[in-house]
Amino acid sequence: AQWPKLVDLCALPPLNGLMEKRAGALIDIDREALEARMRDYFDPELPWDEYKARQTALTENAAGFVPRESREKAVRAESFDIANLCRYSLRPFDTRWCYYTQVNPIWNRARPALWAQLWEGNVFLMARPAGVAAPEGTPLCFTRALGDNDALRGHAYYIPLRVQDSHRLQKPAEATLFAALGDKPLADEPVANLSPEARRYLKAVRLRNPDDANAAALVWLHALAIGYSPAYLTENADGVRRDWPRIPLPATRKALEASAALGGQIAALLDTESEVPGVTCGTLGPAFRTIGIIAKVGGGQLDAAGGHLAVTAGWGHFGKAGAVMPAKGTLTERAYSKEEEAALDAEAALGGLTADDARQLLGERTFDVYLNGTAYWRNIPQNVWQYYIGGYQVVKKWLSYRELEILGRALKPEEAREVTNIARRLAAIVLLQSKLDANYRNVKDAAYDWPTA
Repeated sequence: AQWPKLVDLCALPPLNGLMEKRAGALIDIDREALEARMRDYFDPELPWDEYKARQTALTENAAGFVPRESREKAVRAESFDIANLCRYSLRPFDTRWCYYTQVNPIWNRARPALWAQLWEGNVFLMARPAGVAAPEGTPLCFTRALGDNDALRGHAYYIPLRVQDSHRLQKPAEATLFAALGDKPLADEPVANLSPEARRYLKAVRLRNPDDANAAALVWLHALAIGYSPAYLTENADGVRRDWPRIPLPATRKALEASAALGGQIAALLDTESEVPGVTCGTLGPAFRTIGIIAKVGGGQLDAAGGHLAVTAGWGHFGKAGAVMPAKGTLTERAYSKEEEAALDAEAALGGLTADDARQLLGERTFDVYLNGTAYWRNIPQNVWQYYIGGYQVVKKWLSYRELEILGRALKPEEAREVTNIARRLAAIVLLQSKLDANYRNVKDAAYDWPTA
């Protein structure tokens, strides 16, 4: 049987991500700076000339955007609301702050349908309709934040795992959801974002209440597990590149729940808003204690106040129209140290791998990645450094936006530790690949018979 596309599983079509004005500043790494900027923007007592003199946000002309008229319209329509200051997924593992407003044309594309599904407890599977990058890596990601249209190359679309209906839905979406629910009445409580056929599938594997929060997530977490399997991506490379990913569904409830449990591990590792015990917090696994450590060249203590965390190693520069472009940067390839090898061996034993398997997964070599001539992140394994999600080389892309020329300041210590945590999260994903491949092959060999159109 033909495997279903991701869009075949949705009650509602995937939602577009937001688009920011090039002339604007609605997204920022620094929450405090963004809040101050937007308080000024919505301050009716602050005259335009004074605002323009003190700010650079949304003061330049752009296509379809007259800055003074747009601000006057915004001030008439609403006032600053702290609830609209929220987390924003700009790129994989690069989560910032944004200020959301539906007043046009402040955002280039405000996507009110996506905003309507951003509520406490909801999460999104991210995908794209076709591959445009080579290498692309995995075409899927996961977030609980509002998201950018270019969070994945080829344009990111957001699939909410659950949907709040009634007043949160536009009329076409409400009709679509009504068709999926059948005889079930619409209410204000969340329901699973599952198509009628996806609901029939869950019923066939003896899951009787798909709108239960845990059941509603099973199909999507399973899709995440499949999408992070290198064997799946290799065997289905042409189809994945041309279209939405097609996902084989397990034929039994037991297999679905096992696959979703693996997908849940991937989701936790991709979720920048939550810590992962053993990887980013708590008692770390042996290998994770050695990965991505911030160190000083020649030893000793780093001085954040003395500029030691300024990124000047050439990781990014401004391109056309102010776009940030990744650059070569500075890194050193080397063999693992004896301490790192021992830690990797211990981690392999804990995860049911051989030492050789773990090295093959993470790579036979590792990198020291430099912020500048003084500081570096020690031991970022080869296949972690070269890991791609949605067409972006994750760690390198993150660094490109933090070059001193672009960020305008040195990293804060917690930002430098963010690279450590990204490297550890990616290493954990890489070390799961054997289990992800085995899961994919088991599902593929006994897939549910999805009806063809």
